[in-house]
Amino acid sequence: MAEAFHRNFSIEGPAGRLEALLWTVPVANPPLVAVVCHPHPLFGGTMHNKVVYQTAKTLHLRNIPVLRFNFRGAGQSEGVHDRGAGEQADVRVVLDYLAAVFPHRPILLAGFSFGSVVGLRVGCADQRISDLIGLGIPVDHSDLTYLRDCAKPKLIVQGGNDQFGSRANVEALFATLPAPKKLVFVEGADHFFAGQLEKVRTAIDGWLDERHPHTPAKS
Repeated sequence: MAEAFHRNFSIEGPAGRLEALLWTVPVANPPLVAVVCHPHPLFGGTMHNKVVYQTAKTLHLRNIPVLRFNFRGAGQSEGVHDRGAGEQADVRVVLDYLAAVFPHRPILLAGFSFGSVVGLRVGCADQRISDLIGLGIPVDHSDLTYLRDCAKPKLIVQGGNDQFGSRANVEALFATLPAPKKLVFVEGADHFFAGQLEKVRTAIDGWLDERHPHTPAKS
């Protein structure tokens, strides 16, 4: 991993303090910064989830500073779960923090499962967000049709056997989305990409090689 300063801290959120972790990089003005949103907290989702960690690691290896945080009521974050509504406010506060630390830098927003539903909704509307990554989008039981009005570059990485986002439903939604867009199925993978996380990294790296070639991947 790129040399980094790992900072554990809290951000004042609308429902209390939000637990956060920032991986910085030895670059004065990184061309891109990122935030990664975690899966459903009522089912054990936190910023330490394996998919969230792998996504953050993949971005960080490209010398991109990455911020992870726990939604209200998860981990050490204060407040209680708000079924996605208050969590959108959490994302906005985190983006405000990141924009203050790295002013005038474009922000990539990634989210896994519940984190994709909440995060991408905020990211589509926030002018500071330049790129979106949705991992394991739970289209079978969540409304992601707002993405039809989102013209920002977006990558969707989905397990071929995702039990919360079937191939048919993901493909049907993806067909309605404006470009630029890319859809990658990780064949044989379930919703959590068990045993297939390296393929998630490959998918993200391939997309970023096209979108941001000035952030080459490191081993």
